Amino acid sequence: MDVDAGHGAALGRALPSPDVPLTRRLRSLLSWQPPENDPVTTLVKTHRSIHPSGDLATLRHAYRVAENCHRGQMRKSGDPYITHPLAVAEILAEMGMDTTTLIAALLHDTVEDTSYTLEALRGDFGDEVAHLVDGVTKFDKAFYGKAAESETIRKMIVAAGKDVRVLIIKLADRVHNMRTLGARSNASRERIAKATLDVLVPLCDKLGIQWLKRELDDVVLLHLQPDAHERIATHVANRPGWDDYLNDVVRQSKAELRRQRVSATVSPRPRHLYSIWKDTVRGEYTTPFDLPRIAIVIDGTETDCYMALGAIHTKWRPVPGRFKDFIASPKNNLYRSLHTTVTGPDGRTVEVLIRTEAMHRLAEYGVAAPYRFPKLVARGEGAEQLDWLHRVLDWEPEAKDAAVFLSSLRCELAESQIQVFCEGRQLMLPLGATSVDLAYEVGTDSGNRCVAVTINGRTAPMLSELAEGDVVELILDTDGSTGPHRDWLQHVKTSHAQLTLNRRFAEEDAPGMTITDKVRLGRATIGLTLLRKHNRGLASERPLLRLAEQLGYPDLETLLVAVFDRTVDPDDLAQKLVASVDHPD
Repeated sequence: MDVDAGHGAALGRALPSPDVPLTRRLRSLLSWQPPENDPVTTLVKTHRSIHPSGDLATLRHAYRVAENCHRGQMRKSGDPYITHPLAVAEILAEMGMDTTTLIAALLHDTVEDTSYTLEALRGDFGDEVAHLVDGVTKFDKAFYGKAAESETIRKMIVAAGKDVRVLIIKLADRVHNMRTLGARSNASRERIAKATLDVLVPLCDKLGIQWLKRELDDVVLLHLQPDAHERIATHVANRPGWDDYLNDVVRQSKAELRRQRVSATVSPRPRHLYSIWKDTVRGEYTTPFDLPRIAIVIDGTETDCYMALGAIHTKWRPVPGRFKDFIASPKNNLYRSLHTTVTGPDGRTVEVLIRTEAMHRLAEYGVAAPYRFPKLVARGEGAEQLDWLHRVLDWEPEAKDAAVFLSSLRCELAESQIQVFCEGRQLMLPLGATSVDLAYEVGTDSGNRCVAVTINGRTAPMLSELAEGDVVELILDTDGSTGPHRDWLQHVKTSHAQLTLNRRFAEEDAPGMTITDKVRLGRATIGLTLLRKHNRGLASERPLLRLAEQLGYPDLETLLVAVFDRTVDPDDLAQKLVASVDHPD
């Protein structure tokens, strides 16, 4: 389909006809009122409640384009397909995301599932929206096979390097898909739930968006452990006196904080189902392990958090070994709070979280906080939450194989981490990391030359598993003749160690090519063929886009990969390109 024709088809009846005089068209748009059953009413109200100056006209226009594109398409649940992108946009609106993100959410499946092209979308809504939509558009399994899912995740991560909202949209998309997973077969539900637990839940945790992570956790539990989910849900629904007890703890805590002149908001903070299940399994309890919990949000500074801690410990005796200071030592996703457990009223054990208002915003919304609280979150606040993403982008080009990339990404997203010390440095490693991981984390040369280590002053094997707080000294081979061992690959946990060792022990044949490499080389092949055979150049990709569509490819990148793989003859393609330009009819 011609790009301009696709553009018109997407717009449909979204705007008054261009034949109508401009003044009448403007009057029509300005006076337009939504019908009583307007499907975007909830979306608009939610967005306007957080962002009063949001561009509602463009938001409505995006919905009309999406509805037109998806018209006639149905979900497996039997609902019209448009209900999905609308629901994703509503989730993001509740999160407090900006208008651009909501527009991209409404359009996020159009390029993948309809005739609406990325070029048409870019022309209608601009480069920013086009980048977000392209970032979450999946590679076609029919053309890429088993590598499609891994390469789609890689593409999404690279796109997020330019704009993290790509990942936020993807997470909201998965949340809605998980909400409607009941329409799928048992096998599909299990596969999607496992994939969610494998990558998207830890991704959500890394981004610090606990607001979404809690729901993803619980729905994953529902589909992977339905009996456990039912048992925990039944427990939560039948806790006699639970609310009254928590309200009493809140009341007494407020009174003690006032006595200590600490200004704070105190509220119950019940655990979500997955959290209860995880603690129950970890502690090997026969009944659900679910302690009463409250949150104290300080209207003040970090120092006031410690004053509040003193007040709570004055009121109730702390439980030994149950205090954690995540303010002085934040979690790997930069979560900051004080955690303590006390013996509360009636001798019952109570958990207490203490944090400032700024810490609370970042704990709930993570990298989305600056969008929800543009006036309250300082510029750059929470930016360190993306340090992991920058590390991934640093090593991503080295992972030529999609499976290696995904495996290394899982290491980077590991939720449980330990803190160790080496050469005067404090390093964070995934739980289960070995001395080999540490050596490569210090530096590639250190990893390649390390022959032994001492852990807390005692000599230990290279594959020794490290523990929280270990102090490690590396013993290096002076001439570098020993080198790393191949069996290390079976034990290392960090992406750096995995990639370095894989590269070191790679077979003699040529390394695998990423889809990005193939796209680049396919484009270069067409350019050279046009120049050598026809003395022509490719001034615009529009003819290629049209040709990709005519040949039945889902997008231009897939056609370029086919050129690289020689499933499409570059000479034949170049000839068709020249003909399409010289004789467009």
